[in-house]
Amino acid sequence: RNFYYITMLRDPVSRYLSEWKHVQRGATWKTSLHMCDGRSPTPDELPTCYKGEDWSGVSLQEFMDCSYNLANNRQVRMLADLSLVGCYNLTFMNESERNMILLQSAKNNLKNMAFFGLTEFQRKTQYLFERTFNLKFISPFTQFNVTRASNVDIDEGVRQRIEELNFLDMQLYEYAKDLFLQRFQYSKQEEHQKNRLKRREERRLLREQRAHQWPKEEVEAAQVAVTEDYNSQV
Repeated sequence: RNFYYITMLRDPVSRYLSEWKHVQRGATWKTSLHMCDGRSPTPDELPTCYKGEDWSGVSLQEFMDCSYNLANNRQVRMLADLSLVGCYNLTFMNESERNMILLQSAKNNLKNMAFFGLTEFQRKTQYLFERTFNLKFISPFTQFNVTRASNVDIDEGVRQRIEELNFLDMQLYEYAKDLFLQRFQYSKQEEHQKNRLKRREERRLLREQRAHQWPKEEVEAAQVAVTEDYNSQV
């Protein structure tokens, strides 16, 4: 079967804070197999950040301090082809090379998807989705600016630390935003051009219609004039 792959990206800092709040309430990904190259990672390749059933009540500092936290650069990791870097085996290649390959793979996969959107541009995302798949939603997308992440009050130092932990996601998001806005602008221009051509064609058809009507009206007027003149002479 043929599938259309689509995804939504979110501002990395907001997304990270949102996942922290989600984990803080007791969410886990225990059922996730993290399959790569036909197998799941070993406990040594992917250790857990907590002991016990979950990580409920974790502070933001503890969340950031876990070096193998899967929240770090999650968007790049989930979009990239992990088999290119040995999956979750961090000894497969050096870190800088691994990061470069992951980021480039994520960019390529994002670009080649049938569609992707950005949560901070809900209306633009809806417009592009409708244009891409030739459909209309029955109601407009709503932009919610108040989220659990937006209610978290962090200082500049913490924000900078989160950006450092998600430096690959930050680069991916800048790339995605630029590409997204380019596609939106292109679609808008294409739509305007299509509408201009449509209006031009409508005006042409109207002129032709009027041109066909005028001779008929002139003939009828001439016939009436001749008849009246003849009657007057008689």
